[in-house]
Amino acid sequence: MSLFCNNINVSMNRRDFFARSGLGLGGAALMGLLNRDAIAAEPATKPQGSLPADRGFKTSKGVLDKLHFPVRAKRVIYLFMSGGPSQFELFDHKPLLNEMQGKDLPASVRMGQRLTGMSGNQATLPLAGSIYKFDKYGKSGATVSELMPWTAKCVDDLCFIRSMHTDHINHDPAMTFFQTGHQLAGRPSMGSWMSYGLGSGNENLPSFVVLISKDRIDQPLYSRLWGNGFLGSVHQGVQFRSGGDPVLYLQNPAGISSDSRRKMLDKLGELHRLQFEDLGDPEINARVSQYEMAYRMQTSVPEVMDVANEPASTYELYGEEARHPGTFAANCLLARRLAERDVRFIQLYHPGWDQHGGLPAGIKRQAKDVDQACYGLVTDLKQRGLLDDTLVVWGGEFGRTNYSQGKLTATNYGRDHHPRCFTIWMAGGGIKPGMSYGTTDDFGYNVTSNPVDVHDLHATILHQMGIDHEKLTYKFQGRYYRLTDVHGHVVKDVLSSS
Repeated sequence: MSLFCNNINVSMNRRDFFARSGLGLGGAALMGLLNRDAIAAEPATKPQGSLPADRGFKTSKGVLDKLHFPVRAKRVIYLFMSGGPSQFELFDHKPLLNEMQGKDLPASVRMGQRLTGMSGNQATLPLAGSIYKFDKYGKSGATVSELMPWTAKCVDDLCFIRSMHTDHINHDPAMTFFQTGHQLAGRPSMGSWMSYGLGSGNENLPSFVVLISKDRIDQPLYSRLWGNGFLGSVHQGVQFRSGGDPVLYLQNPAGISSDSRRKMLDKLGELHRLQFEDLGDPEINARVSQYEMAYRMQTSVPEVMDVANEPASTYELYGEEARHPGTFAANCLLARRLAERDVRFIQLYHPGWDQHGGLPAGIKRQAKDVDQACYGLVTDLKQRGLLDDTLVVWGGEFGRTNYSQGKLTATNYGRDHHPRCFTIWMAGGGIKPGMSYGTTDDFGYNVTSNPVDVHDLHATILHQMGIDHEKLTYKFQGRYYRLTDVHGHVVKDVLSSS
């Protein structure tokens, strides 16, 4: 075999050719892939706008040099109730269901809308009123169930959106849709978009932190729900765990000192810089950034997780469960501590809301988990002057049906998934307090006024962070992507003018 290289005739046999050029061919293929990905994954042109100078907002590491709207929220605490809480037992009182207890759901109400396979084959769809009592609270007169006595105390700080709806009727696509704006996995999560656009407010902590309640898992929670998708890996959510090491592999191995770790990272950084100059892969720099963040987190994470100096009044506010790591209440307390340290996006997951059967007992337990803790978080933020620029969001991936799944008795029933309408609430961050937005019909089956879909919610959250949802984009594989895809409108009626 003869090869011609720079006009030099080189003779070699077949075995010599593959032995000598295998690495070269692999390197050429790798370079082609990296160059292709670098071209396909380009950040959009930095949007133009104005950044209020009086908010102390840090954007040095985000793609946005200037923001599009006045900043009302510096950070988001998203309390995600995984599994789909029943609005009928918590916030959306429907006396008609009690009056029509056991009667079949009228076809004129259902209007042929799809049901899941779990209840769609039932011979009847018997309407089920809640066994729990409701009352009106606060100056706003918000309707709240007896299951939420603590939440009832702070309704004048909350904005209830009772007309939330989604397109997805099963957990996985519905949760993925709420987290990423798309039902299929692979898109960046909301927290990753925030990190990409705004950067970090604290160089010693991740811009996006995830906390998950222990012992309540009913639906799987995948790390892709807080993944970075096609954005740089530096924007992925970092899960803080309860007990032991809050972040896995963060501490130095036995026999490795902090000085040794520092020297190793310095040398590793030099090698990575040479590799980046050679290959041009942006993930190389992201990897170095993550190593450096991990080094700084060896001090900052234990400090933020150490609640030993919290006074007794803190636990009176959040509840005694806040003393037990991994509970929702303990995670709410950590969320406040992270907010104090300017973590950009704090996501709490509290699973266990998927009550297809045994709903009265199941939702009572779940409500007890979150009720006082949510009150404590909102009140604590308010007392510390943080609620004004912290946006708190509470809700699940869909609601529950007005009819019983399975056998209906006077004291027991279940509810299937229902995407057509459900309730969430928001607080702080420039959202109007003490109001309820949107309505549902008397059966609680369809939205009757001011519908709000998931893209609208995302657009509104971004707006409060100073971002036009149509302008925070990322070019990937030849197309510009955004959190709201090609949809979404800011729900201006829920925004405070002050």
